[in-house]
Amino acid sequence: MSAESRRRAYLEALQIDVYALRGAEPVDAIDAEPRTVDVPAVDWDSLRDAVAECRRCTLHETRTQTVFGVGNPAADWMIVGEAPGQEEDRRGEPFVGRAGKLLDEMLLSLELDRGSVFIANILKCRPPNNRDPQADEATSCRSYLERQIDFVAPKVIIAVGRIAAQHLLNTDEPIGRMRGKRHMLEDRQLPVVVTYHPAYLLRSPTQKRKVWQDLLMARQMMDEANQ
Repeated sequence: MSAESRRRAYLEALQIDVYALRGAEPVDAIDAEPRTVDVPAVDWDSLRDAVAECRRCTLHETRTQTVFGVGNPAADWMIVGEAPGQEEDRRGEPFVGRAGKLLDEMLLSLELDRGSVFIANILKCRPPNNRDPQADEATSCRSYLERQIDFVAPKVIIAVGRIAAQHLLNTDEPIGRMRGKRHMLEDRQLPVVVTYHPAYLLRSPTQKRKVWQDLLMARQMMDEANQ
């Protein structure tokens, strides 16, 4: 099945009318918390090395490996999630397993894939038992994410899930109030769209239509950034 056929099947499963997104090319053609100290990384590779060797918080004691991120380091789209889970910790890649497959389908609905976006997390190490990130852990990792954002220089960020959105936007507002609105990343004037985490959608599939609305808003913001 072609990428376009999979995209249409995904949208039809959500009972959403299928149409071509304005200005989009087929995917087959597309080869909180306060700031912490600056990361001593002058390029992408040194940033990756700094993350791999990080011992800023106690999570380094229980991790299998760090999860730096995956995708295009010069992408227009950046996806930010919460923290690695067990499988991510084992494989060293964010958003794998069932939730990862659903994220891939969400990207496909925008005619994107993992090779055309950059995917990262608030935390680079897995919290024990997949618990929520603690404030000091998020603070310790904050500068890594900020440096990734600076290097990637995306035009739009999609924050998936309450925890990612709250830490990224430095707020305690519930996700139901954050989604559906236009946000800007502080100090960068970078558009941020908040939507539900794929793991939540697996438990509450009726919310998929709301995610589609969020993705359409992100597409509109991307179109505006390209004007």
